[in-house]
Amino acid sequence: MLPYSEGAVFAVPLRNGGYARGVVARAGPEGKVLFGHFFGLDSVDQVNLEGIEPGKSILSVIFGDLGLINGEWRLIGSMPNWQRGAWSMPDFVRRDPIGKRAWRVRRSDVDPLKIESEVPVEFDTDLPPNLSSGYGAVELKLTKLLG
Repeated sequence: MLPYSEGAVFAVPLRNGGYARGVVARAGPEGKVLFGHFFGLDSVDQVNLEGIEPGKSILSVIFGDLGLINGEWRLIGSMPNWQRGAWSMPDFVRRDPIGKRAWRVRRSDVDPLKIESEVPVEFDTDLPPNLSSGYGAVELKLTKLLG
């Protein structure tokens, strides 16, 4: 059994000290690949779950769950009154920089690993990139964003 579920809130240690908060917005049926939103955090001992909203996140990304599985990312609790629909899976963009082409990528709402469709879009769209990150890469990105 996985130690987390959708709506779980967890603390991510930053490389230069301090923490960020994460919320599991989507988890595949067997875990491993998640989609989540990340936020700043002042103290891991006094975590306020109020006011956490997807639109206020500093990073929204598909990521691996190893940090949660091995305990390096500490589970804090669950979002009060979790409403899955409020934390929807966004569309992403896949770019070919050489050909200057791009595709809107729609992933499954029940399994972030599965791609449901790709359709051409403008190259300079502001959709998030269709990338997945290991937990160490997420820590590095958050450290850079919050450092």
